[in-house]
Amino acid sequence: MKKIYRIIKTGLILSVAAISFAACSEDFMDEINKDHSVSTNVTAKFIIPDLELRTAQNIVGGDFNTYFGSYVEYWAGTHNQLYKAENRDAEVRVASTFNNNWGSIYENIRNGKLVLAKCADDAEGTDAGDAGARGIGEILLAYNLAVATDVFGDTPYTQVGDIVAFPYPEADSQESIYKEIFNLLDAGIKDVTSGGNTVGQYDLIYNGNPQRWVELANGLKARYTLRLLNRSGSKDSDYAKILQYIDASFKSAATQCSMLYDGSNQNPMFDFEWSRDGISSCTSMYGKLMARNDPRAERAYWGSGSWAHYSAADVVADLAPTGEPEECQYVYAYDVFAFSELAPVHLLSYHELLFIKAEVLVRLGRTDEAKDVLKQAVEAAFANFEVNVDGALNSPSVNAYGGIEPLDSDPLTAADADAYFDSEVAPLFDADPFKETMLQKYIGLWGANGETVETYADIRRLKAEGKDVYGLLNTGKFPLRCPYGQDDVVANPNIAKIYTDAGNYVFSENVWWAGGNR
Repeated sequence: MKKIYRIIKTGLILSVAAISFAACSEDFMDEINKDHSVSTNVTAKFIIPDLELRTAQNIVGGDFNTYFGSYVEYWAGTHNQLYKAENRDAEVRVASTFNNNWGSIYENIRNGKLVLAKCADDAEGTDAGDAGARGIGEILLAYNLAVATDVFGDTPYTQVGDIVAFPYPEADSQESIYKEIFNLLDAGIKDVTSGGNTVGQYDLIYNGNPQRWVELANGLKARYTLRLLNRSGSKDSDYAKILQYIDASFKSAATQCSMLYDGSNQNPMFDFEWSRDGISSCTSMYGKLMARNDPRAERAYWGSGSWAHYSAADVVADLAPTGEPEECQYVYAYDVFAFSELAPVHLLSYHELLFIKAEVLVRLGRTDEAKDVLKQAVEAAFANFEVNVDGALNSPSVNAYGGIEPLDSDPLTAADADAYFDSEVAPLFDADPFKETMLQKYIGLWGANGETVETYADIRRLKAEGKDVYGLLNTGKFPLRCPYGQDDVVANPNIAKIYTDAGNYVFSENVWWAGGNR
């Protein structure tokens, strides 16, 4: 019996040992199969540069900018998906068109919320209470949230980021999202000034300088207060706020919020056109320049095949007719921006703030002040145009193939801008201050800097007021918003139910701040 007991006992011990060994082996194999070079938990300062890059590259300077450039007639879409957009084909309404942007912007929103959670005062870990990093995260989150709701309308926010609790996030109203945007900007201003420089060199835009972030946040408050004018309870009060915000923002282009490119990274508009050749110079933009004898027209155009420089007079035959081009490549002329590999992407520029200030002063009836500010805005816009030209002439990729034909004229200066303003703009301003202010802003935001997103918002904002100052030539239906992204139209029933009428709602339903319901 003892012998049998010893055998059973020994067997049980061996069985337990075998089971334990098997379990340990499985755990060990799990560890072996992990990619230990991939971090599963990083500090906030390593999330912020990715957030900045994605915002500039994918959201401000990416497909929104390219497509909206066709909508607002900065250029014409002349091949493939941009040709379809130019002709208001299904491309404008189908869920697949902006799906990549939809995914990118929601990755940014999720990462922005992650920075806030990591840096919360009651969080656990090394980022707890890091107000400096939290403030930058709040401002970048507000920025991405504003673009998301401006282009899509009602869109998920509150339930984004917790896939366990909210696998199918519901859309928040645009009205509630804008309240959150201002809350985030106010919190960001408070936090970046109360925390230390914890992000430092990992902040690719401002190197952790808190004052620059405060200026950006105030500038954004000016932009978004203007955006909401048609929903304002007191426009005079909001005008005063906008002017105060601008006074607390950038004092020159040297401190504006831009992502820079040096050839090792490429301006996203250049990257698209260099690989796709889908957009061309158009008659609509050209007409606005020539109506004002704008000297930028003499430095704006090159041949698509020869890369020879065109004078303003010679380019006419090679312009794509707005709204009705032939589908082709390497036929129509190019704007200089198609070559501007080194042009920065502006999250918010100094010249945009000056144009906003001029508009508000016009609305207040302070036209003499507005005229002076508009002149400053045109000077800044001329300088920015020359940055674009320089970014094309010095493009490493273009120059590797011989480069575009050099210009035989000197860069436009502040004196050139002033002469243009005095002779051409001032009389038009005197005749109709509001119209000329908005058209000068329209021309001033033309470029490879991603500012088309703002022009698209301006046009929709003014349409809501019954003001059509732009004289757009495309007779097709104007898209009032973007369709939701395919990934969520298919997978999220809460998005599927608001992607209505096969996407045709984009032609008929304004976003909330433009008078719509969502």
